[in-house]
Amino acid sequence: MGRILAIDYGGKRVGLAVTDELKIIANALETIPQNEVLDYIKRYVAKENVEALVLGMPKNLNNTSTDATKMVEKFHLLLQKEFPNKEIHLVDERFTSKMAVSAMVTGGMKKKDRRKKENIDKISATIILQSFLEQRMF
Repeated sequence: MGRILAIDYGGKRVGLAVTDELKIIANALETIPQNEVLDYIKRYVAKENVEALVLGMPKNLNNTSTDATKMVEKFHLLLQKEFPNKEIHLVDERFTSKMAVSAMVTGGMKKKDRRKKENIDKISATIILQSFLEQRMF
């Protein structure tokens, strides 16, 4: 069985999360500078048994494209080219940043740690991945 790797792609940073091999639990993995993320993912996929990728797709409340949608769509095409044998799933990422901040507050994370955007990015990726896992159950 392989892991599922989730990607919260942004213009500056990219949050990553991964499942356990049984695909039950989503865990925050890392936050990578945007310009280094493809190399990081290649190394990770070469090292770990990754079965599929999940990419957060930004949308407005009315389901239209955001300013970031085109950037993520380009990255999606790049992932398809680099990983032709991997399934790549697109998942709605609306509200994940707000949910990440809420989770950090609820979890008792210190205020200075909540201000670090890299923490928000990898927790957002975890929420995207957990959402994907829950959708697959039904």
